Amino acid sequence: MARLSKKIGTLSTGTISVEISGGGQWRDIFGFAERVNPKRAFLFVSNVLGRHVPVQPHVMSRAFVSLAESIPGDLPGPIVVTGMAETAIGLGAGVHDALLRKDSRDDILYLSTTRAALEGKVMVEFSEEHSHASYQSLFYPQHAGDRKLLETARSLIMVDDEASTGKTFKNLVTPLLEKATPNIEQIHTVVLTDWSEEPLSIECSGRQITATRSSLVAGRYEWEGSNPELTPELPDQDIARTSHVSPMHREDDGRLGRSVLSASPCVSSIVTLLRQRNDKSILVVGTGEHVWEPFLIAEELEDLGYKAMFCATTRSPIRMGNAIKCGLVFDDHEGLGIRNYLYNVDQTIADAIIVCADTAKDAVDPRLLKALDADLLIGNTLIPKDELVQLTNNVKPAQSVPAQPVDSERP
Repeated sequence: MARLSKKIGTLSTGTISVEISGGGQWRDIFGFAERVNPKRAFLFVSNVLGRHVPVQPHVMSRAFVSLAESIPGDLPGPIVVTGMAETAIGLGAGVHDALLRKDSRDDILYLSTTRAALEGKVMVEFSEEHSHASYQSLFYPQHAGDRKLLETARSLIMVDDEASTGKTFKNLVTPLLEKATPNIEQIHTVVLTDWSEEPLSIECSGRQITATRSSLVAGRYEWEGSNPELTPELPDQDIARTSHVSPMHREDDGRLGRSVLSASPCVSSIVTLLRQRNDKSILVVGTGEHVWEPFLIAEELEDLGYKAMFCATTRSPIRMGNAIKCGLVFDDHEGLGIRNYLYNVDQTIADAIIVCADTAKDAVDPRLLKALDADLLIGNTLIPKDELVQLTNNVKPAQSVPAQPVDSERP
């Protein structure tokens, strides 16, 4: 019988109680935080995702492999793997790569959802109802071979950081099956933490498909709200927005489909810079949806012997307290006119910090670079901080997110 354990987090708007069944080595992979969001007041903060907490790349890779090994090996192909923007884009890519290595298959397509303005044709638009930014899209793959995999797919693997009600999965899979993947026979959901009571069940063209599921940690939670007068308003209105900045085009962009292993990144310019400055430790920071390639850079640097960590900026407004110790707020790099955040990072965390973006240099808020004393990587072009002085010299550093007095988490 699986051993049960409990965790309790106290927030200013209520108390979250979690009962975990099993979990083993992954039992402590999450903490709690308080969302600035009237739709849902709490957040499970992953210690292996690399979004809100800096993580060593090998820890993230171990989670990818464990999730891939939990997926049934007899799913009929072709298989489509989806990762949910923005939080699970890198997680989905990691699971996809791990699956390719595990099964040596050539019929597994990765296709993540997105909120970015990409060059391509939108296949599905759907809503993530509890999110601070609920509108998402799924694009048709850019390559003919990947489009063929999509059209003939018989299995669907849906990856996210957590599952609570299954509504987000259902909101995506229902139109996806109707519009693009009518031959799907099996669905499998895979998440870091699964709090859902029942597996996903979908009706399509008169057929009922009940998904199988796996996770690193499973259980249930209870939320007891208090202080309704503290219900927050979103800092930025949750509306569909048009980006004024387009990401750089890539042939292997998971948002436009990828069915091969990720290419190893070229880190020679970064290594040269680190050696010149005698830097031994480095934090690689992804931005928004641009997380997978920066993670691969961090992983490569770790393999070369550097003390490397990875994390990423986010749209999620979160109060200080519990798992969130500090935070910066700054403008987004996608021309959406919204706030972005970086949590649990300051410039003392490593000898070097590199912020990675897939947009033009001028789209990156110089206040973030100044606050972190960071170098900048635009695509594959490294710009050392000494060459960013003209950009950062006359701006103030990014502001800190205000402190939150409630800070209680106990087992």
